[in-house]
Amino acid sequence: MADKTTILIVEDEPAIVELVKYSLREAGWSCVSVPNAAEAWAFLQQRTPQLILLDWMLPDQTGLRLLSRIRADRQFGAIPVIMLTAKSMEEDKLAGLDSGADDYVTKPFSPRELLARAKALLRRKSPEHAQATMRVANVGLDPSSCSVTIDEQKIDIGHAEYKLLKFLMAHPERVFSRSQLLDKVWGDHAVIEERTVDVHVLRLRKALKEAESLIRTVRSVGYMLSEK
Repeated sequence: MADKTTILIVEDEPAIVELVKYSLREAGWSCVSVPNAAEAWAFLQQRTPQLILLDWMLPDQTGLRLLSRIRADRQFGAIPVIMLTAKSMEEDKLAGLDSGADDYVTKPFSPRELLARAKALLRRKSPEHAQATMRVANVGLDPSSCSVTIDEQKIDIGHAEYKLLKFLMAHPERVFSRSQLLDKVWGDHAVIEERTVDVHVLRLRKALKEAESLIRTVRSVGYMLSEK
């Protein structure tokens, strides 16, 4: 599925990489691992992950330096980052958080704890990647089965419309331009024109039937999901 959550693991110890991958794949996430900062940066030029797990000590430079570079870049600045660190000193943790880390996990760590922290961070930062059922008015969306219901009755909905609805339900009462929706829903590298967004909105409204009024057109701006 195109909207599968991708986690970038920047870690040079193979045993830790395997442990982390095993834990995160249980959540149905896609994992990519790289052993150093240079390869991490090269990966970011190609794809934007939903979360980065970043080791403090890397062979080519510190994780903190890479984190500072990520945070300084407008394109990647908002990606959630969890630092993996063998350092348990309070000042080291503070240095990581000051550099822009969202959380840190001290080695050796429990895979379950790491998974719980990652899920909590994604819920907070990227609600559209959460796995809990979302509800707005009489519409329910279940990410685990990729299904949508109206008054508890399952409806037919296309994959593109499902992704669009999922994103809008995760950000209710917020207006998004067509270009923002292209970027957020289909990704920077999708070859889709802005007017195609209008087509998907029309199809989404049709699929929602009597609940179509939830999807509002904001003239000269774009679209939003609103109960008001």
